[in-house]
Amino acid sequence: MRVLPPMARGYILCAVLAAAACVTPALTDSGTPWAAVVLLALLYLGCELVKVCPLLGGRVPEGIGSFFPVVLAAVFLLPPAAAALVALPGGFAGTVAERPARVRRVWHGAQQAMAAWAAGRVYGLLRGPAALGGGPSAGSGPPGWVADFPYVMLPAAAAAVVFCLVLAALDGGILATAERRPAATAWRGLLTLSLAPHCVHGLAGLMMAVMWRSPYGLPAALLVLLPMYISCWVFAQYHRERAAHRATIRALVQAVDIKDRYTRGHSERVGQASAMIARELGMADDRMEVVRIAGILHDVGKLGVPTRLLRKDGPLTPEERRIIELHPEYGHEMVRGIGFLGEARAAILHHHERVDGSGYPYGLTGEQIPVLARVVAVADAFDAMTSTRSYSRARPVPVALAELDRCAGAQFDPAMVRALTGAIGRHGWHPVVTSDEDLQVISAGAPAGAAGAAAPGPSALPGLPAQGSAPADGPGETAGPAGRARAAGAPARAALSVLPAQEAAPAGTEGPGKAAPPAGGTPPAEGPGRGADGAGAGG
Repeated sequence: MRVLPPMARGYILCAVLAAAACVTPALTDSGTPWAAVVLLALLYLGCELVKVCPLLGGRVPEGIGSFFPVVLAAVFLLPPAAAALVALPGGFAGTVAERPARVRRVWHGAQQAMAAWAAGRVYGLLRGPAALGGGPSAGSGPPGWVADFPYVMLPAAAAAVVFCLVLAALDGGILATAERRPAATAWRGLLTLSLAPHCVHGLAGLMMAVMWRSPYGLPAALLVLLPMYISCWVFAQYHRERAAHRATIRALVQAVDIKDRYTRGHSERVGQASAMIARELGMADDRMEVVRIAGILHDVGKLGVPTRLLRKDGPLTPEERRIIELHPEYGHEMVRGIGFLGEARAAILHHHERVDGSGYPYGLTGEQIPVLARVVAVADAFDAMTSTRSYSRARPVPVALAELDRCAGAQFDPAMVRALTGAIGRHGWHPVVTSDEDLQVISAGAPAGAAGAAAPGPSALPGLPAQGSAPADGPGETAGPAGRARAAGAPARAALSVLPAQEAAPAGTEGPGKAAPPAGGTPPAEGPGRGADGAGAGG
């Protein structure tokens, strides 16, 4: 179970106390319309529980959200404290996917109660109850009564916006305290992504309140929920489509891992590092997800490269080098039909470009290289340097970051390097391990004296001493006599100058990414399929 930081616990406790203060007036006021409160609370609770326990064995679409129209209808029909009370049961019963579940349920209940109370206050200040007609309690209005349209839509819209603002503000606070996100980025994107849906929920809640106060009463109000359920079902289909895309992406990554078993898990780790860079740069959540997917799929074009070249035992010929350098274009063609990837396609195509123009496939320079491609290039090279293989040891994280910084401005975008350095300095580097084999490799590859370096944090991975890792021409290039002795592999070195270890440079070839020899100075043995990417190879 995830342990919450003390600051997050204090933040949640304050939210619970604030929610209690919001609902207390409803519990102590003799004029609280308990019939309406109970009906709306049970309705909201039922809307949440039906997702967990579908009736008659029916399947509720995955991704169906909270029925905020019911809470907002309570905001329009009841006093603020009573509306906050309505939000509690459904908030407690909402679906929770991650642990600690109980804490998350309490948080959701308190969060929604505070949002409902604040929305109710704004609605009252704008004379919303008078525009809607009737008293604060539920019930039918007089025969022929009509709400004051269009004015009633103004306080209703303001209440929906305030409801959204409070939820977004509280969500940003919990991200900043529980996940230690920078304050400048914790709230970024929360409001813009949720404002439109909450306004739609507010409109549905207003229609529900109008029908409730009309001569038709509660049965007519309940009919408003039917189109809302249908809209949620349509939205769930969108989520299913995205899930299908994710399954396709995972299948492609597994195919690459099977083809080049020495780099298993590399794709996920590059996606992880790419997302860290994107978050540090302050990218919105939707774009950050695209960056992560671009990192995961950056090497998918290797499926189009003959396996014999990836595992060739010997230097590459110029023709073979040209074939390997086609893999970004192969990858771009493979994913071009996946519409939601957007910018990720350009990142896959250009992640081997270098800011000095010496990369491939098009030799783009500086700002000509897409932003996401520059992000993935740094993440790719970083993982190449810090990954342990059965034939080479990982470099320590500080050494890898120093190597990236050395090559910033020539091979890498300095802003991306600074972003990765800042993100790792703040959160540490905890690489994704995708199989037991990876765990065994890391365990077997750790030097005996590196116990301290294996602790979580910036130096979480054991590796080579700093003096053995200074490359000659680019990040990850082997320095020293042992590396220069293989100068005969120059053609292959040119071919793989920007390829990561995953590009599987053949035995006997040297590339910018080749790992430096261990402390004793003896280079690790190589065999077919052993990668020559390394540090800065450019991933």
